[in-house]
Amino acid sequence: MTKKLKTNAIRKLDQLKLEYDKIHYNSDEAVDGISVAQQIGEDASVVYKTLVTHAGADLYVFVIPVAGELDMKKAAQAAGVKKLEMLPLKELQPKTGYVRGGCSPVGMKKLSPTFIDQPAADLEYMIVSAGQRGTQMKLGPADLQQAAHAQFSEVCR
Repeated sequence: MTKKLKTNAIRKLDQLKLEYDKIHYNSDEAVDGISVAQQIGEDASVVYKTLVTHAGADLYVFVIPVAGELDMKKAAQAAGVKKLEMLPLKELQPKTGYVRGGCSPVGMKKLSPTFIDQPAADLEYMIVSAGQRGTQMKLGPADLQQAAHAQFSEVCR
């Protein structure tokens, strides 16, 4: 019997006894979140991407719709800082433990302030990366909020 692969994100959800579904897709064919949504047969409005920003040494995590764009002013305001910048790609894995295309808001190396775009609070479910390319997890917004220690905030353009 082969052991099912468990990412830090999935371990965290299991530890918290939260309900979720794992969804697999071909990461060679999916180049962005919209193509992931198409491949898994879900509307892009329920598929979310995880963006990592920083203000100096402090990281801030934002979970927004794959077709959405982070409003840096709103994001900085939500985070309570003057200015945010995107975390350089080369720092993503060393600082979060995750790679581009497989970055989950749950189970990062260090807990950082995390913000989920406000409209997600009204969704029945949302889909985010499970912590590796090719695997997503489908769960309720309140469960994601709990697992990521997140708050809902208006952060998109």
